[in-house]
Amino acid sequence: MPVAGPQSWDVTSGQSEFPYALVRLGPQTLNVLAAHAPRIAGRIADGRGPQRVVVEIGDIVGVTVYETGAGLFVQNDLGVRPGNFFTVPPQAVGPGGNISVPSAGQIPARGKTTSEIEQEIAAALKKRSLEPNAVVTLLEQRSSAFTVLGDVRTAGRFAANPGGERLLEAIGRSGGLSGPGNESWVVLERNGKKAAAPFGALIDEPANNVFVRPRDMVYVFREPQTFLAFGASGRQGQFPFDAWRVSLSEAIAKATGLSDLTADPASVFLYRGESREVATQLGVDISRFEGPVIPIIYQADLRDPGGYFLTSRFEMRNKDVIYVSNAAAVESTKFLNFVRTIVATIQDPVTLANSAKALSTGSGATIVTQPISVGN
Repeated sequence: MPVAGPQSWDVTSGQSEFPYALVRLGPQTLNVLAAHAPRIAGRIADGRGPQRVVVEIGDIVGVTVYETGAGLFVQNDLGVRPGNFFTVPPQAVGPGGNISVPSAGQIPARGKTTSEIEQEIAAALKKRSLEPNAVVTLLEQRSSAFTVLGDVRTAGRFAANPGGERLLEAIGRSGGLSGPGNESWVVLERNGKKAAAPFGALIDEPANNVFVRPRDMVYVFREPQTFLAFGASGRQGQFPFDAWRVSLSEAIAKATGLSDLTADPASVFLYRGESREVATQLGVDISRFEGPVIPIIYQADLRDPGGYFLTSRFEMRNKDVIYVSNAAAVESTKFLNFVRTIVATIQDPVTLANSAKALSTGSGATIVTQPISVGN
């Protein structure tokens, strides 16, 4: 595989029809990648404040009416009553959006806040009661609620807070995440539209921690970030990040480093797709490539002590692939072992025959080739 110069890049197809770009890992490469480093992917773009919590059909409300003195509801028996008020039994907002208050009749409630309903009741009783005041309590929010589902400790529907609460607070009301935060994603469904972001994006970028609104659906799921390691590394396979961010040096360490007997420290490769814009700034001729993603192979030289500092600044991404090439001496050793196996296979019968002849000559014995008879 041809290797590009310190500040140059090479595009080749080798023996394959699939073209790729080979980029040597250096300070200039890291600067380009840092300038285009994606933030924790995903965004929930809705910067509006909390929604007004209003009464809707099916909600359960309670009404208490107060009077200044004896009047419509409170008679002259104040001495034996707990106070100058009258409580209406809890009731659901009817299909027409109204509630019923004695002597006030049907009071429109749908789409109104509790304070607005209080004003409606006081106005309806003003001519019949002595300085009436009303207190309306929303006892059960059946419509102004949001739902939290998925990988949380206590999924369910939760009444919307009139003061407003954000996504992190909503997840906290559900008991918090049931899995690691670095593996969790949050989906917000609102008005038929969906937006997704990693849980870390709610913390790293406060703009993503939007206010929850009634009838929102919050879904939390797990999707671990992983990378693959092949070749002359200590272990091969798929490895989880187990952290928000992992550098290339940390990823190599997760694969238990390079094999001392077989690895070539100067030939550590990382396979990744980059955007056409990033590839152009890396110096790659993108005219030979089609599509928005350019296959890039980054090469790190760990024989150079500075290579360890470069790999510690190189940030891994989900589904990256690390390949550690074998040293040239390993290929020679494999060939010699193969030749030795062939020669040994050919010489085994000859060696066995010579050994048998030497054994018979040295002991003076004659090898019996006739079968041994049993009997007289």
